[in-house]
Amino acid sequence: MRAVIQRVSQATVKIEAEAVGQVGRGLLVLVGISPADTPADSLWLARKITAMRIFSDENGKMNHDVRQAGGGILLVSQFTLYADTRKGNRPGFSQAAPPEIAVPLYETFIRHLSEALEKPVQTGRFGADMQVSLINDGPVTIILDTAEAVRG
Repeated sequence: MRAVIQRVSQATVKIEAEAVGQVGRGLLVLVGISPADTPADSLWLARKITAMRIFSDENGKMNHDVRQAGGGILLVSQFTLYADTRKGNRPGFSQAAPPEIAVPLYETFIRHLSEALEKPVQTGRFGADMQVSLINDGPVTIILDTAEAVRG
């Protein structure tokens, strides 16, 4: 699994102009799933994201995780995180998991992330054409890949 984590002061995902998920202070997480990913990847990634100390404490140091900061998480599926751009100008997506693999693992990830956050996460809709808006706070943007961390 590959994730782009952005610390935000707010983020919203819309489908056909309707807000389907939104968060104030917290994290926007874009996640892509590969065919090699497993529930173990999902669990590791959920725990890592919620434990990352990327929110400022009372001294302005990044010492708090999203729970300590009282933040929420907006999760958006994004198969394009597995784009292969080595040849030509049109990205290939053969490294992204097909829906029959990705959807169940995405749903597992929602559950793992909610459990680690200790409250429900907001989400987009898997496979939908979504418009994501955010105010990146910092900016703080971090990329995680379970292929390197879990199976590396």
